[in-house]
Amino acid sequence: MIELLQEEIVGCRQCPRLCRYIEGVAEVKRRAYKDWVYWGKPVPPFGDPQARVLILGLAPGAHGSNRTGRMFTGDGSGNMLYRVLYKTGFASQPTSTSRDDGLILRDAYITAAAHCTPPGNKPAPQELRNCRPYFERELGLLKNLKVLVALGKIAFDTYLNVLKSGGVIRSRAGYVFGHDRQFSTGAGHPFLVSSYHPSQQNTSTGKLTEKMLINVFRRARRLADRTAG
Repeated sequence: MIELLQEEIVGCRQCPRLCRYIEGVAEVKRRAYKDWVYWGKPVPPFGDPQARVLILGLAPGAHGSNRTGRMFTGDGSGNMLYRVLYKTGFASQPTSTSRDDGLILRDAYITAAAHCTPPGNKPAPQELRNCRPYFERELGLLKNLKVLVALGKIAFDTYLNVLKSGGVIRSRAGYVFGHDRQFSTGAGHPFLVSSYHPSQQNTSTGKLTEKMLINVFRRARRLADRTAG
């Protein structure tokens, strides 16, 4: 059950460094959010259990998801992502501010390579390995999955590592990360679509625009419809 997996993720304490960090951020807070009670725990996945499209990010933002307790909620990355998901029909509203703001995902599910905010936004290799079994279980629980959208290279590499270790692909040589690229991972397995991450660094420099991200999710929609049934 997805709900049980979500609860297990929230209760996870496998990475002492990350636990200390997210609890410290939740205690100190950012001045703009001094009146918030921060989530300060691993952030569970979120979305439609019948989704055909799985969105894989890097990790919760320190004052975004680590504050609100919902993936891509409460920071600049989420602001762009949810606008795009709304415009492409995957979200019920264009804004995401808290866990109880009424937002619903339709045909999409959002998870991350790491469920705790890492210092400097850089999870250690072992921390990614600790989280990977949760992701592998999600892949098994999302029975209608047709497309995986990897936001950023770490998410891209995480998925490819799962495929390779599971014998789904023999080599990663043919899978080169880039924006709005599409890859087949074999019969019976979801298409992989890679995208730049909607981080502030990428969006403020123009490396990723809203139009570019809209094109990614339009591609995901077309691929999901192509493989319907």
